Amino acid sequence: MLQGWVIISVSFAYLGLLFGIAYYGDKRADAGRSIIANPAIYALSLAVYCTTWTFYGSVGRAASAGIGFLPIYLGPTLVAGLWWFVMLKIIRISKAHRITSIADFVASRYGKSQLLGGLVTVIAVVGVVPYISLQLKAVSNSFTILTHYPDIVMPAKAATQALWQDSALYIAMTLAAFTVLFGTRHLDATERHEGMVAAIAFESVIKLLAFLAVGLFVTFGLFNGMGDIFARAELVPKLKALMTVADSGSSYGSWWSLTLLSMLSVMLLPRQFQIAVVENVNEQHLRKAVWLFPLYLLLINIFVLPIALGGMLHFSTGLVDADTFVLTLPMSERHEALTLLVFIGGLSAATGMVIVETIALSTMICNDLVMPLALRMKALRLNERHDLSGLLLGIRRWAIVAILMLGYIYFRAAGEAYALVGIGLISFAAVAQFAPAIFGGIYWKGGTRNGAIAGLLGGFAVWGYTLLLPSFAKSGWLSSEFLREGLFGLTLLRPQQLFGLTGMDEISHSLFWSLLANLGFYLGVSLTSRPSVQETRQATAFVDVFRHTVGTAGGSRLWRGSAQVQDLLPLIGRFLGPVRAQEAFLGFARGRGLASIEELKADAELVHYAETLLAGAIGGASARAMVASVVQEEPLSIDEVMSILDEASQVRAYSRELELKSQELEAATAELRAANERLKELDRLKDDFMSTVTHELRTPLTSIRAFSEILLEDPKTGLAERKKFLGIIVKETERLTRLINQVLDMAKIESGNAEWHTAELDLRAVIEESVAATSSLFNDRHVTLTQDLAAGTPLILADRDRLIQVMLNLLSNAVKFCDPARGLVHVSLRQEREGLRVDVRDNGSGISAADQKIIFERFRQVGNTMTDKPQGTGLGLPISRHIVERFGGRLWVQSEPGHGATFSFTLPFNQGTSAPAAAPHPPDRTSP
Repeated sequence: MLQGWVIISVSFAYLGLLFGIAYYGDKRADAGRSIIANPAIYALSLAVYCTTWTFYGSVGRAASAGIGFLPIYLGPTLVAGLWWFVMLKIIRISKAHRITSIADFVASRYGKSQLLGGLVTVIAVVGVVPYISLQLKAVSNSFTILTHYPDIVMPAKAATQALWQDSALYIAMTLAAFTVLFGTRHLDATERHEGMVAAIAFESVIKLLAFLAVGLFVTFGLFNGMGDIFARAELVPKLKALMTVADSGSSYGSWWSLTLLSMLSVMLLPRQFQIAVVENVNEQHLRKAVWLFPLYLLLINIFVLPIALGGMLHFSTGLVDADTFVLTLPMSERHEALTLLVFIGGLSAATGMVIVETIALSTMICNDLVMPLALRMKALRLNERHDLSGLLLGIRRWAIVAILMLGYIYFRAAGEAYALVGIGLISFAAVAQFAPAIFGGIYWKGGTRNGAIAGLLGGFAVWGYTLLLPSFAKSGWLSSEFLREGLFGLTLLRPQQLFGLTGMDEISHSLFWSLLANLGFYLGVSLTSRPSVQETRQATAFVDVFRHTVGTAGGSRLWRGSAQVQDLLPLIGRFLGPVRAQEAFLGFARGRGLASIEELKADAELVHYAETLLAGAIGGASARAMVASVVQEEPLSIDEVMSILDEASQVRAYSRELELKSQELEAATAELRAANERLKELDRLKDDFMSTVTHELRTPLTSIRAFSEILLEDPKTGLAERKKFLGIIVKETERLTRLINQVLDMAKIESGNAEWHTAELDLRAVIEESVAATSSLFNDRHVTLTQDLAAGTPLILADRDRLIQVMLNLLSNAVKFCDPARGLVHVSLRQEREGLRVDVRDNGSGISAADQKIIFERFRQVGNTMTDKPQGTGLGLPISRHIVERFGGRLWVQSEPGHGATFSFTLPFNQGTSAPAAAPHPPDRTSP
């Protein structure tokens, strides 16, 4: 039985596990060993986009709109393809200016305006509160349903319950406490929470596994696969309509609007901006995220429609809310473990969203609302406090509690009037209002602060009138006449048919009018207003971020004035803490080659560094105001700013040109150096080759000449002796012939004129044939040969005769190097991941490491008269190596003096292609 205490215990244990992961991640980050410096973890953390809306609500929407649930995930999938251009630019800007939130981003772009940052914060909080209520509703409902296990009982309306009996209140309080402990343990100037990101990535895995588990259970446990579900649904007219766009209740216009809405939201929701931009540790991680994140969306949605159809077929009475199918379907079959896993998956989806969203919003509230006001209120005497870091943490913690309580209030007031997806779409439409100011700000220098303010106010007002207020009217908190008759009784002002526009769903209707107003005001006011000096400076810094990074040292050129280190250091210490401020300034001093802070001069670069450092704690707008309070800045005119920027651009362009020329010169020099070294190597190899050939030729010729002279000069030599000497001459002649053939063969291979007869081969058969051909040699030398040849190995693509040549060479060498008293040679063939491997091992005296290199690097005989070195290697091994490499393999030797030697080579499997072209020689290897 899933009793209440079991559910609560498992839930707290899971939350404790998340806290442990976050704690471990933060500790590793403090030690300089980040666990999130991995593109896969970055991509998984982006899946915080998938909340309880996805986990529970997508099935509910699919049950009413069929495949109309897809646009919410098509949008992110499509826009992910543009991330390497758009998101990369946003990340680059944010790193250069130490951006801490989406409000800070907008405020910094338009002259570091505190008013604009505050406006964005208000819109974000009001817009996201419904989304937070969605998480509370989903977790509360799933908990209530689970406590009635095994009976399936739908939860009562929250408004009908007493406050102290509402589980959503306790869930909100628990999540508030957990988030405070989770994300505000300390103040970080970079505003990164590496432990949080690691925990969010872990949660993404858990909710995906849970959803896939219930999807597999419904599809293959309750039914006989997807085909069975769809076939049964075809027999029910209501369900059949859900499987087509035209009949599912979702118009094509709705698809377009929802796709656009989700494209904007996946980048502009505060939690998505926090994870994708602020928490990014390496912009190169985007390369994997652009395909791994869409893959995640595909996997978590693949069973949505089967679960929705299966739930409607299973619960044919219609008494079970479709938003709960993911939980109630396993409950109906009494699968306790799966039911509990689904609950934990839903809890993961909710906690991930709540943690990141409230941390992002609390940072915005602190930096862009509370602190700007508090610093202006002299009665608070903040200027007299030496350490404000505790105050900043306190503000953020109370902000988290306030946000969750607002979410609970909205849940009690209006949350029951909408399905989960409907609540989420209200928030999506709110954050879409940031689009003109952000995307216009990073691509158009003409956007102004007044234009951004006008656009945001206009769009937010229309959103509130057409979506937020109707949600309260549907809940009974406002008169329904407001919806039917419009404001002041004017039908043209009906919120869901504004100005007589009909035929659209409420989300599409609100999105159309709000973005039209937003974009119209933004463009109109920007074109008719003149930007300030600060706006011009920031516009250039943002739009041209890839051409020059104004935000590092370059930004200091746009500042002129006077300052003192003894004023800047205490200022930074008040917000970051004295110790961290000292460490930061000391690091800056050492970066400039100075030994201590006392040697620093308060020049433009230090002032700019102090401002960006402070921006990480209180936001760019407040940081600018605080730095301005302790320095004396001389204002620059717009002409001066533009002149400096033009000069900087010209200098950078010239520097870039010089850099490119220098790189081209270095590349050309390197090529010449490499060519010269190659020529020297060829000369050396030629000399070594000639030395080897002449040495090999001289030995048999000397023997032939010596025995011939004996036969000619001593006619009294007996018949037996003459036969013996003639036999030696014949053997030496055969050796000479073999050597000449090897030289010719080597020359053909090197020149590319050798004939190759490539075909599919069974390497085992080639080895067996080679062993048979050398059997007499083994018998004559009394050498024992053992074999271990794998059967059924794949075919290879090579020249049969050439491979036999390789095997004969290796086998004959092995016989020569064996122990003279008890010779033993072992041949093995086995299959590896890359291909087939052949080993020929002897039990001779072995080869030293230095001599192994000599064998392959210099292609020469190594000391015929030395007993501890191989004898008579000649040209056989170089030819063998060329043959093996010709077919994509490699040949090497392993040996220890006194323990024999093993010559090995590998050949790749035949992949069904034609014969390979001659491959360039890989680097010489003496071990695998």
